[in-house]
Amino acid sequence: MPSYWRTMCGGRKKKYQAQPEVVEQEVQRTRNDGLRAFKKMALSDDDDVNTLLRGSMLWKIKHGWRQQRLYRLESDGMTIWYQSRSKRARSKQIISILHIESVREGHQSEGLRKHGRRFPERCCFSISFTGRRKNLDLAAANEQEASSWVKGLQKLMQHVVAMTQKEKLVHWIRDYLHQADRDGDDKMSFQEVKDLLKMINIDMNDMYAYNLFKKCDKSNTDTLEDCEIEEFCTQLMHRPELEEIFHIYSGEDRVLSAEELQEFLQHQGEEATLERARKIIQKYELNETARQHDLMMQEGFMMYLLSAEGDIFNQDHRKVYQDMTQPLCQYFISSSHNTYLTNHQLVGNSSTESYIRAFMDGCRCVELDCWEGPGGEPVIYHGHTLTSKILFKDVITTIRDYAFKNSPYPVILSLENHCGLEQQVTMAHHLRDILGDLLVSEPLDNMEPTVLPSPEALKGKILLKGKKVNEEEEEEGRTRLDTARELSDLVVYCQTVEYREQPGKVYEMSSFSEDKVRRVIKETGNTLVRYNIRQLSRIYPDGLRANSSNYSPQEMWNAGCQLVALNFQTPGYKMDLNRGRFQDNGLCGYVLKPEFLRREDSDFNPEFLSSDMKILIVRIISAQQLPKLNKEKPNSIVDPFVRVEIHGVGKRREQETKYILNNGFNPFWDEELRLEVFVPQLALVRFVVEDYDKASSNDFIGQYTLPFPSLKEGYRHVHLQSKDGSSLSPATLFVHLHIKDP
Repeated sequence: MPSYWRTMCGGRKKKYQAQPEVVEQEVQRTRNDGLRAFKKMALSDDDDVNTLLRGSMLWKIKHGWRQQRLYRLESDGMTIWYQSRSKRARSKQIISILHIESVREGHQSEGLRKHGRRFPERCCFSISFTGRRKNLDLAAANEQEASSWVKGLQKLMQHVVAMTQKEKLVHWIRDYLHQADRDGDDKMSFQEVKDLLKMINIDMNDMYAYNLFKKCDKSNTDTLEDCEIEEFCTQLMHRPELEEIFHIYSGEDRVLSAEELQEFLQHQGEEATLERARKIIQKYELNETARQHDLMMQEGFMMYLLSAEGDIFNQDHRKVYQDMTQPLCQYFISSSHNTYLTNHQLVGNSSTESYIRAFMDGCRCVELDCWEGPGGEPVIYHGHTLTSKILFKDVITTIRDYAFKNSPYPVILSLENHCGLEQQVTMAHHLRDILGDLLVSEPLDNMEPTVLPSPEALKGKILLKGKKVNEEEEEEGRTRLDTARELSDLVVYCQTVEYREQPGKVYEMSSFSEDKVRRVIKETGNTLVRYNIRQLSRIYPDGLRANSSNYSPQEMWNAGCQLVALNFQTPGYKMDLNRGRFQDNGLCGYVLKPEFLRREDSDFNPEFLSSDMKILIVRIISAQQLPKLNKEKPNSIVDPFVRVEIHGVGKRREQETKYILNNGFNPFWDEELRLEVFVPQLALVRFVVEDYDKASSNDFIGQYTLPFPSLKEGYRHVHLQSKDGSSLSPATLFVHLHIKDP
């Protein structure tokens, strides 16, 4: 194996042995082999990272179980290897830095709070992952070692954010190279090359593969080694479709000048100044001589197209750019239903971790189902089911600690109150005592509001949604009170009332089941639109969804409903739509509604198709490095096709490509799809890749969803995500987009 790939890919792993001399040999190999990679990261002399490279014996802590294992950072700087006595596949014994969402010090996970008390808090830390993977709870031998792991991982995570697509690709192919080199001789026979091709999801014709193999076998040894392996991988990752585009703009000399790049930017619909073209060359061109002369070679051009600037999503929308001073009711607000659940709503577990994950996903409205608990302490769970229970006060503590980690804008607590008056008083006490000044317990200006405050005015604040005691009826001695005065006093801007078509007070809001709101939209769509211009509404899934499935939120957004609550714990295309909607405006959880859903005299009705329409022309060109679906069957290769969906006003529109047989590595379509987009300000575009199957339903491979107004025209890469919303890097689609009037 060439020194280049040894450095970037980390060398072949050896089985862990407990003898100190073997560990020390591994340490020295890791340090020497990884020096170049860590110099590139500017981390070669970092004490914390060096602790990770040496490795540590850490306790893995789970319910009723703990075990000490060796954990060590590999020399690629991207992989944590750990010793395991399990006979499972080796790929199960690594943790990719790419998949780590956060690292928490101390007993800051539910698992460590429950099961890690025998270990000093400063020796403990927890790794949480993107998607639905459970936390990894660990304890080190001492405080210094734990601190080094936390800081070291955080530094490596910062490096991941700045990684290029090419670096991610090198990381992706790393394991496959080592797995294919089964005899560990750092050479690749033709059979090993064939194994590698199937591992990376390509069923290449034997003759073509052999010719490519011989072309790279300069030494005529019937094996590839050193630079020959590097050349083979370069040939394999060749992108002829990018080469063709580059040649169109660069001409016969195959070099792109700043002026030619300026022309390309103009056709992309980008800012097309000569100054910007020169800045792009300086940023992405790899050849120093070319940079000095403001020239771009083909590889630099590919680096640019694979960068964030070549992404399909408008990078200006990755920060908060919208007006945040409008009333709360003028925004779509990311909202969760049954937030406490990890899965099934009849038998699943309840967990404070679910609240943390919801906040990490940008959620700004979470639900608390409160019931009578033992010892006078209210609990949260799905009542009258077998779901587990968690303490109300633990949930409020978690909300305090994590509500504003990712977004500064207000959080709404949707209270489903099933407690008696005594435990309601306890709830009110915990809310005041734990949340303190974060909790809004009176109007901002001490006057009855005539308009709801803005997200900007409520930054860092928590609002309680619930029932309010009717003071007039209380004075007259009405029926028995079912809401404690202490809890009622904490409800300020989100007072729950029955829905009335006539305008109410701005702080009154209504909740609708999915079925009820559909009826209201069908019967009086514009009336609901106007209600939502002045007041808040919350939509929740039907109670019969025992498996915590979701409805499509699009039809409710079309009517201006702000708090369209979904089961965040349940992946699928409905949650894809939610993530796509709130990817806009810097993932802050608030998206300003279109002007026609904010204007008091709006005549918009989501039941009627508008004349406001665009045509989206999508040319699906190719895909790159699609994930292998069945890793247990090495001969199983995907037959991918692409579907483009438009979710908006009216029925869903979609078109798809033909399927490509036996190629998930670099399938090529070059097919044009044309789709009508009604009311583009509300529309979402979803790219889906599936594995075609003639005999059964197609298998999901990956998807990406974004708001239509966030689309960038021209040649773009679509970075695919898994079912649970985590990255499938380096898997991408390469497309060309054009938007035109009908």
